[in-house]
Amino acid sequence: MIIETSGLSRDFLVGTRWRRRRVAAVTDVTLRVAAGEAVGFLGPNGAGKSTTIKMLTGVLVPTAGRARVCGLDPVTQRRELGRRIGVVFGQRSQLWWDLPLAESFDLHAAIHRVPPAEFRERLDECVALLDMGPFLATPVRQLSLGQRMRGEVTAALLHAPELLVLDEPTIGLDLTSKERLRGFLSRINARGDTTLLLTTHDLPDVERLCRRVVVIDHGRLLVDDDLAALRRRSGGARELVVELVAPAAPLAGLPGVADVAVEAGGLRQRLRFSPDAVTAAELIGAVTARVEVRDLTVAAPSIEDLVRAIYAGAT
Repeated sequence: MIIETSGLSRDFLVGTRWRRRRVAAVTDVTLRVAAGEAVGFLGPNGAGKSTTIKMLTGVLVPTAGRARVCGLDPVTQRRELGRRIGVVFGQRSQLWWDLPLAESFDLHAAIHRVPPAEFRERLDECVALLDMGPFLATPVRQLSLGQRMRGEVTAALLHAPELLVLDEPTIGLDLTSKERLRGFLSRINARGDTTLLLTTHDLPDVERLCRRVVVIDHGRLLVDDDLAALRRRSGGARELVVELVAPAAPLAGLPGVADVAVEAGGLRQRLRFSPDAVTAAELIGAVTARVEVRDLTVAAPSIEDLVRAIYAGAT
């Protein structure tokens, strides 16, 4: 097992010096992740995702329970663990701000003592797949967010980690940058020698990369299953947002539509539908046959919506 936890818990003391109370951030998390898996670790803000990751990487000491990552204790063997895992935090950088991106990579290779031939092979592959050649000589502080995130992922992979932990890796990226990064991570995981643990609020990240999802809320594990099962637990509904040329009555009675919400005086309508009952293409065809449409958007439920439905006991 790459990750194995049993009863993992973490409490924090909050309040003033004279009046403090104990708050449970993570409670009794038991989790097993096998080598080569890609697991989406999901939950709303404040659910305990980042706290769990910090315990798995040795940044935080558990209050109770135990964890083994790559066969090591993250607290007592943190230095050795650091040579066997890679970590990417979407809002924190491991690159040197004033140095060209290429020099940051050189420093990472030196820190991890990567043999020159292996370093060059891995770097060349990442540069080609992530299209980083044009900005390797650019100081990190001058990179766009999408360029920097490609650099962050590359830096985390240069020492061939057994586990790559990704905390909101696509936050703030445009659609093109997101898809490029997702495709790259999918290729890396498909080889079977790098396990992915992904936390995100962006459901397409999970759909593109992960077969298995673990949902946490209020510090406790709620679900450990595949993505299709997660959707079934939430009712599986999707939403078609229709922008109309002219106001219209609610588009009721369309096949597979469970609910219609009207906004902007009838110019925008939200149709909640089940993909098991009707495809998005079929529903769009039914809508355009009835009214003149300016724009259409098909939206999957957000992570927050999925977790809320599960937490409320939806089946």
